[in-house]
Amino acid sequence: MPKLIQRVALSVALAWAVFLCAPVEAQVSATGQDFTRIERGRYLAYAADCSACHDDPYQNRPFAGGRPIETPFGAVVAPNITPDRETGIGSLSDAEFDAALRHGKRPDDKRLYPAMPFVYYTKMSHEDVLAIRAYLNTVQPVHHAVISDQLPFPFSVRASMTVWDALYFTPGEFKSDPSKSAAWNRGAYLVEGPGHCAACHTPKSVLGGDKTSKELQGYSLQGWFAPDLTSGGHTGLTDWSNQDIVDYLKKGHNRLAAASGPMAEEVSDSSSHLSASDLDAIATYLKDQRAETSSSTPVSADDPMMVAGGAIYQDLCSACHKSDGTGVPYLIPNLAASASVAARDPTTLIRVVLEGAQSVATKEEPTAPAMPAFGWQLTDAEVAAVTTYLGNSWNHAAPPVTEHEVHEARSTLASKQ
Repeated sequence: MPKLIQRVALSVALAWAVFLCAPVEAQVSATGQDFTRIERGRYLAYAADCSACHDDPYQNRPFAGGRPIETPFGAVVAPNITPDRETGIGSLSDAEFDAALRHGKRPDDKRLYPAMPFVYYTKMSHEDVLAIRAYLNTVQPVHHAVISDQLPFPFSVRASMTVWDALYFTPGEFKSDPSKSAAWNRGAYLVEGPGHCAACHTPKSVLGGDKTSKELQGYSLQGWFAPDLTSGGHTGLTDWSNQDIVDYLKKGHNRLAAASGPMAEEVSDSSSHLSASDLDAIATYLKDQRAETSSSTPVSADDPMMVAGGAIYQDLCSACHKSDGTGVPYLIPNLAASASVAARDPTTLIRVVLEGAQSVATKEEPTAPAMPAFGWQLTDAEVAAVTTYLGNSWNHAAPPVTEHEVHEARSTLASKQ
């Protein structure tokens, strides 16, 4: 009898041991799964460039909000997305977080403004959205109340977004194209979804919606021109190889061009953190984007503006960019093959001549050459002449730049200082 009692006691002890150990093992497994999801979310937060809008620009607090986002209708202030429960997103459920990212809805069911790129994030999978949420749950909570509603009337009426959404928002996850390669589809997902490249590079209507018939063909915003990303003409990525695109997105420059302005920030905060395979996938997708280009005639070489612009170029620019505009590979941009120089909109070109530009620095390329400013030295007429020369040399055929355009650009830049 005592032996039977001992056996029963031993069996009970073993059962309790198994019962008690099971949650521990499950917890270890769950922790491993959580860590994987968090790391995936961190990577996707880079791909979606969340910090570009949501980092506090005044106190350097990640994701604490407060940055004014310029739109044609006024500034929208980015909210706090740290896990603070009172002023951040800590009190949101996963469903509410998903509704904001992929459907443009706030917890009170009011519509978000498209400054938050839900129009593109809608293509992300539910799993990817929850991964980003898992990562954001791990960042330092910051108690920072942000008032996002600062648009003037009538744009301040969020109910109007219902009409906007009906016109420009098509919800739904990305669907792979079975006729394309895995790399193409991965690139399409990144460009169309988290990367939201069309937000800057696609022309907009008067209401701020994408002109999908001209997708990725360039758009002017925030005092810069986001160039054409299509191929097939002289204004896009026709002369760029896949490796050129990868180098540009990883390092901020390649053998032809250097990033500046908002694109320099994008490289630093987003694309430079992506894997080589994802960058190559993006390049594969972009190189397959074609656009019909209308033939245009360059300004005649003997036009007075071209003559004056050519003289200025030889005096101030040719020492670095060479007389033929080819520059120095990986160091000085190649103006003869630059999408920004050949663009139909001279906004970026005028700005860089007036203010100069500093190329982005990444961990791969900690230092980069700077383009000096010439606004102090050149008159509006001279800037118009040299930018017209640049836009109509080396097989470029851009519209001539007017003195008025330069004056307007100079005044706008001065007002922001």
